[in-house]
Amino acid sequence: MTTRAAIVLAVDHGARMNSAVPKVLHPVCGKPMVAHVAEAAADAGADSTVVVVPPDSEAIKSTLGDSVAYVEQADPLDGSGALRRARDSLGDADNVVVVNGNVPLIRGETLTAMADLHERGGAAVTVLTGVLRSPNGLPRVARDSSGRVTHTGEDDGGDGHVRGTPEFDAGVYWFRSEWLWRNLDSVGGAPGGELLRAAVEQGEVVADLEADSPVEAIGVDTRVQLAEAEDAMRRALRERWMLAGVTMREPSSAYIDADVEIGRDTVVHPNTHLVGATVVGSDCEIGPDSTIRDATLGAGCRIASSVVTGATLEDKVEVGPFSQIRPGSHLESGVRVGSFGEVSRTRLGRGTRSAHFSYIGDADVGAGVNIGAGTVTCNFDGVEKHRTVIGERAFIGSGSMLVAPVAIGAGARTGAGAVVTKDVPPGSLAVGVPARARGGEDG
Repeated sequence: MTTRAAIVLAVDHGARMNSAVPKVLHPVCGKPMVAHVAEAAADAGADSTVVVVPPDSEAIKSTLGDSVAYVEQADPLDGSGALRRARDSLGDADNVVVVNGNVPLIRGETLTAMADLHERGGAAVTVLTGVLRSPNGLPRVARDSSGRVTHTGEDDGGDGHVRGTPEFDAGVYWFRSEWLWRNLDSVGGAPGGELLRAAVEQGEVVADLEADSPVEAIGVDTRVQLAEAEDAMRRALRERWMLAGVTMREPSSAYIDADVEIGRDTVVHPNTHLVGATVVGSDCEIGPDSTIRDATLGAGCRIASSVVTGATLEDKVEVGPFSQIRPGSHLESGVRVGSFGEVSRTRLGRGTRSAHFSYIGDADVGAGVNIGAGTVTCNFDGVEKHRTVIGERAFIGSGSMLVAPVAIGAGARTGAGAVVTKDVPPGSLAVGVPARARGGEDG
C-alpha cells in the first residue's frame, strides 16, 4: 500500500483581509480555514501533515495543536522554498499533496479521489481543476489536442492557449514524492505550474481531476470571498443534515457550524444557530430564535427562543422561552426551565422545575424540586461565589432569596418572599425575613 502525506501552505498573512488575524485563521462555519484544510488532508489518508507557517505563527500553532508538524518560512512568495523546508518533516511517504491553507471548502473526498487517480495512473503530478464562466485572476489550464493538460498560466494575454479558457488551476497538487524532490530545485517561487510543465516535458504521466463544484477549489483572500465561502459551506451543511433526517422549517435562516452533530427527526426552526462543538440528540425541537453553542443535548429536548452555552442537557429537557443556560450547567432528564430563567454552573436533578423568572447559579439541586417564580440563589458576596444545595423534593416558594452558602434539606419548603440565610433542615418550613425554620426532621 502506498503512503500519503500533506503540505499545507499557511505563510501568507493576507493583506487583502485587512486584519490583524492571520488569513488562514479566519473561521468558516465555526472553524479556521486552515483547520478545514488539515482535516481534509487527514480524511484523504495523509499519515503526516506539515503546515508551513510564518515566523510569528504562535496563533496558528495554538489553533492546530500537535495534530500536525510545523516548519517556518519567512517569504510567502517562495513556494519551492516552503516545500524544501517541509521535506524533512514528511517522512518517507510515497505521495504528497500540496494545498494552500485558505481553501476551506476543499473536501477530503476530493483529495482522496485525486490521490486514487494519481496512484492508479502512476502520475508524477495530478492537478485539481475547476470550470467557471469567468475565472478572473485564476491561473488557466491549457490542454493539447488530445485533451491532456500541458501547462497552466496566468490569464495575462501572453499565451493564446491559456487566455480566455474557462478552466482554472486550483493550486492543489498530488506529487509522486521521489519525482518531486528530484525536480524541486529546478523551479522557482511558485512551483505548482512549473513542476507540472516539467513533468510534461519529461514525458511523465500528468493527471487531472475536475472538482465537483468549482467553489470548492477557490482560495479565500478577501472578506467578500470569506462570506461567499461561508455561504457555500452552510448550504452544504444544511443539505447534509436534511438528507440525514433533520427538518428545517426555513433552511436559509438556520446557521449550523461544521462540527455540529444533529440527531434524526430533530426540527430546527427559523433563526436558529447551532455553533461550535454542539451535539443535538434525536427528536429535539430547537428554536425559533435560539442559539446552542458548545453544548450537548439529549433526545427529545425542546429549546424555545433561548441560549444554551457550554452545558449538558439530558433527555426531554425543556428550556424557554427567553431563558439562558450558561457554561458548567447540567440539566438531568425531564428538567423544565421556563420563561426568563437563568442557570449557571448548576446541576438540576431529574424532573426539577423552575418555571418563571429565576436565577439559579452555583447550585446543586436534587430531583423533583419545584423552584417558584422569582427565586434567586444569592451566590456572590462581593468577593467570592458560594454554592447553594437544595435537597430532592424541596419546594422553593416564589420570590425566595437563598443566600449562599446555604443548604435546603430534602422535602423542605420556603415561604413566598423568604430570605434564607441559614440551613433549612429536611422536611421543615422556612418563612420570613430573615427566614426561620419550623418543624422538620430536626424538630
